[in-house]
Amino acid sequence: MMHRNRKLKREDLLYPELSYQIIGILFEVYNKLGPGYQERYYYQAIITAFEEINLPYQAQVKIKIIFKGKEINRFVDFMIDNKIILEIKKGERFFKNNIDQIYSYLKITNLKLGILANFTRQGIQFKRIVNIRN
Repeated sequence: MMHRNRKLKREDLLYPELSYQIIGILFEVYNKLGPGYQERYYYQAIITAFEEINLPYQAQVKIKIIFKGKEINRFVDFMIDNKIILEIKKGERFFKNNIDQIYSYLKITNLKLGILANFTRQGIQFKRIVNIRN
């Protein structure tokens, strides 16, 4: 019987170490707080966790969209290490408009990876969104 050496981490993922770190923080926050809080409490807990491990991040990052000469400002929940956008939501499932929102943020910022996190009654859910056009 042949044994294969299996790697614990996939090499085809963008920013695997940073992604695992972020997702670990999301699980830690959920495991400590549990379900039922408003989004802003999870948001503050994530900031605390980022700062505890000195993870470089920016919160409420303003991004600009120019349309017909007018500036439309949007705010991204988190930009981590100038590589990954993290948007957090409270809800039981992913909605297309949330996924589209992150994809548009990726296009505007020229970043390659976004993570959408849902804090649900059953636990944390996350979805990786890749900007393939960048």
